Amino acid sequence: MSPEPSTTEIPDASVLDARDVARRLGTDLASGLSSAEAAARLERDGANELEPPERIPAWRKVLAQLRDPLVVLLLVAIAVSFVAWVVEGAHGAPFEVIVIAVIVAANALLGYAQEARAEAAVAALADMSAAHATVVRDGEPRSVPASEVVVGDLLVLGEGDTVAADARLVSAAALRVAEASLTGESEPVLKDPAPLPAPTSLGDRLCLVFSGTAVAQGSGRAVVTATGMRTEMGHVADLLATTVEEPTPLQREISGVGKMLGTVVVVIAVVVVATILVTSHVRTLDGLVTVLLLGVSLAVAAVPEGLPAILSVVLALGVQRLARRGAIVKKLSSVETLGSATVICSDKTGTLTRSEMTVERVVTASGEVVLTGEGYSPEGQVRVVDDDAPLTPETRPDLFREVAIVLGGGSLANDSSLRRDGDRWVAQGDPTEVAFHVAERKLGTTESRAARFERRGTVPFTSERKLMSTLEADSAPEAADHALVTKGAPDVLLGRCTHQRVGGSVVPLDDAARERVLAEVDRLSDMALRTLAVAYRPLRELPADLDDGALAALERELVYVGTVGIIDPPRPEAATAIAEAHRAGIRVVMITGDHPRTAGRIAGDLGIVEPGARTLTGTELDEVAARGPDAEAQAVRDVSVYARVAPRHKIEIVDLLQADGETVAMTGDGVNDAPALKSADIGVAMGITGTEVSKQSATMILADDNFATIVDAVREGRGIFDNIRKFLRFLLSSNMGEVATVFFGVVLAGVIGLASDDGTLVLPLLATQILWINLLTDTGPALAMGVDPATEDMMARRPRRRDERVIDGRMWRDVLVVGAVMGAVSLLAIDLVLPGGLVEASGAVAGAGTLDAARTAAFTVLVLAQLFNAFAARSETVSAFHGLLANRWLWGATILAVVLQVLVVHVPALGEAFGTVPLTGTQWLVCVALASAVLWVTELRKLFLRAADRRPARA
Repeated sequence: MSPEPSTTEIPDASVLDARDVARRLGTDLASGLSSAEAAARLERDGANELEPPERIPAWRKVLAQLRDPLVVLLLVAIAVSFVAWVVEGAHGAPFEVIVIAVIVAANALLGYAQEARAEAAVAALADMSAAHATVVRDGEPRSVPASEVVVGDLLVLGEGDTVAADARLVSAAALRVAEASLTGESEPVLKDPAPLPAPTSLGDRLCLVFSGTAVAQGSGRAVVTATGMRTEMGHVADLLATTVEEPTPLQREISGVGKMLGTVVVVIAVVVVATILVTSHVRTLDGLVTVLLLGVSLAVAAVPEGLPAILSVVLALGVQRLARRGAIVKKLSSVETLGSATVICSDKTGTLTRSEMTVERVVTASGEVVLTGEGYSPEGQVRVVDDDAPLTPETRPDLFREVAIVLGGGSLANDSSLRRDGDRWVAQGDPTEVAFHVAERKLGTTESRAARFERRGTVPFTSERKLMSTLEADSAPEAADHALVTKGAPDVLLGRCTHQRVGGSVVPLDDAARERVLAEVDRLSDMALRTLAVAYRPLRELPADLDDGALAALERELVYVGTVGIIDPPRPEAATAIAEAHRAGIRVVMITGDHPRTAGRIAGDLGIVEPGARTLTGTELDEVAARGPDAEAQAVRDVSVYARVAPRHKIEIVDLLQADGETVAMTGDGVNDAPALKSADIGVAMGITGTEVSKQSATMILADDNFATIVDAVREGRGIFDNIRKFLRFLLSSNMGEVATVFFGVVLAGVIGLASDDGTLVLPLLATQILWINLLTDTGPALAMGVDPATEDMMARRPRRRDERVIDGRMWRDVLVVGAVMGAVSLLAIDLVLPGGLVEASGAVAGAGTLDAARTAAFTVLVLAQLFNAFAARSETVSAFHGLLANRWLWGATILAVVLQVLVVHVPALGEAFGTVPLTGTQWLVCVALASAVLWVTELRKLFLRAADRRPARA
């Protein structure tokens, strides 16, 4: 019968003895819980499952897509346009209503589809949990669904198992647990049931195992201390569920543009109506309705209804280009955000490194060698450190023999394997052990070693011994019949050694030699290398019983051979990408759960920081935070390498950087990265090594796990941002030209000869003509500008500030100037065609001098002016003639627009629909000349800006 628990709350089981934890939880370490007690606890605490996120009805998700200010403005435009169409007699189809409605619906459906992908994030966390677990109940091991594991259960852990719940180890035999997905630790962690002297970070709690991690080697038993949402995995799920996904800078800016345009629209409508009522003598109800409809039409014309659709299409084209480069973007607006990133926070393991342990150094009594090449492909050289020459049996026979014994011994005392599968190498087992196989193949002694030795017994690695030994039958004629080969922690192994291998001789290992070996180990550790030593013992007589205990007793009087230094090497392309990021003014920050010394070494090698720069651990960050927010904010500004961090620390770092005005991109591949990926301005997950949770939480996935792809994405994002500015400048200035034409055409009707003799209100443009202009120029040319090639080295400039507007003051001045010029030349065309006014045109230009001819001329000038504006708007300062032929899509859209405008003017049926009459050749030339004024005025302004930029700055 289970003892009565004293409490079910264990504040920190890592600092308590396992027996004390079991007593508090009412667990018998021999028989586990009873079935009845387990059922009672399951009823009390609930299933060992992660809570699913609250489901939001589909209709609420769709409505959420319609809350954007610009979309709300378009909905108002739909309503107003529909009312105007009804009041005017409901003739024909309400084309403007249909077009705007389709745009709004398409954007809402697109947003809904994007958000649906994110809902699986917490569900993916649950999928990582073990389907079944082995527990001891009623004194017998039994397999139960993982959801039925309860606090106090005695877990039985074996190689390949997924840990079902957080638990305190009771016993462990060579137990190694892969915790990279939770802590960021690059290699499986060797577990030790001994209690810790004090609380420590998650990655250093060696006596605990955590839900969702995997047993890579060995076996053990553990008492469950937390289930479901109370586990460390549950805390991550809670962070993920409660983390607010901030809108991207582009979303914030477009939202601001929508609000601003809403205000402008209301002002325009009120001013136009008031001005007309004051300047015109409107006396009838029909006249009043006409004036009101005109104000409404102008207000609707001021809204670039094509903006959301064009923005989505341009971003989608950018997404396709990135996909071809190996970057999969789930959220369209995130493409532009990458271009404005000022900080990239990156995980280390698997992101900046290969996640493949590699032997880098071997030190023996005869010298030291360095091994080139990285990863599991055995391509590389073994070179002598002293003279940087290749190591061969002829040039350095003693050193070669010692290195061969070290690498061969490490491959013998080893349970991993390395095999070739076609063009690639496949590794199985502990990554550190695989590293010995790879290194031995580089030396070229694998086949001779395999032919000489045959395993007869094994003493497995345990956390207490920190050693692994194998008994090998030795077929070499000059050798003893058997050899005990041992590898392990250098300080422990040296305690079992009495002799040392020096070349072809075995000499006593005196105190001076021991000190030299330990000094070499310390030097390798200072290089952030993990160290393992290799020794052996020739055996001519074997004990009668070859069980583990008898073989372990032979681990004495060993002959020390040498020590290896192992590291998870950086990706070769990562250093180049980081240098390119620095050139672009982007700071790279490493955030990892790995050891501080290792993190600092990798960061220095990659150029993230200068070698020896400060590394901050999660515990130290907590200490800094305790001193106040200012101290924490300053630390985040100064430090670019963080080690031994928990998931909450990653979010804190991201939040602090964002609060400091940075636009943060966060990369990662593990469960521990998921909350920070969601919290960052843009989350980037690894596609190959990344967990499903990180992929679902991120907004972009690197299909090739290549950090360099992020830099390509930044370059693409900057180009997209430039193109967004181009078509925004074009759309807003073109719409402003329409407003200026109608507004001043009414206000100045008497001046330009547009006023009627009876005082009836005469409009410079018809509503159908305004609609045609919007459909003709707000789609093709604007879309073509969205794929405009870059005109400068975008990675040579600093990223834009978080508070920098997409539409800044200088762009607004451009918009107003260009809009005014468009309005002026359009009204001048009316003045030239109609008799009277400021300019008395010749008969060739005036033609019949009818109102329809004048409107057709103004209509045509406005269309052509907007097409000239498309070329002028390609850059704020660079001449339109620079790279004039670079964008074939813009030329195609322009030619198509000209052809359609000619058809509208000269095809009788279209002329009747749009209120146009044919123009003469001379009138067409005049229209082209007037419209080109937009280009010449813009060119003069750019010339002035370029000259101003070259002037020396004044104090």
